[in-house]
Amino acid sequence: MNVTLQSAKMIGAGLATIGLTGVGAGVGIVFGSLVIAYSRNPSLKNELFGYTILGFALTEAIALFALMMAFLILFT
Repeated sequence: MNVTLQSAKMIGAGLATIGLTGVGAGVGIVFGSLVIAYSRNPSLKNELFGYTILGFALTEAIALFALMMAFLILFT
């Protein structure tokens, strides 16, 4: 394989994983908001936790898409 093509794949895969930093921040924000909301109104614990799990799942989906793109760039 051409050295230029191989280096472009490595750079592209590295850039595709930049989305993982946003996911880490997003998960922290989601659970930080849960703590704040629970401290304000403890009676809504179950409803707040359901919304938190939904937010966590959607945020982690972005991480999976970023990793999928990185692997597609590397191995195709």
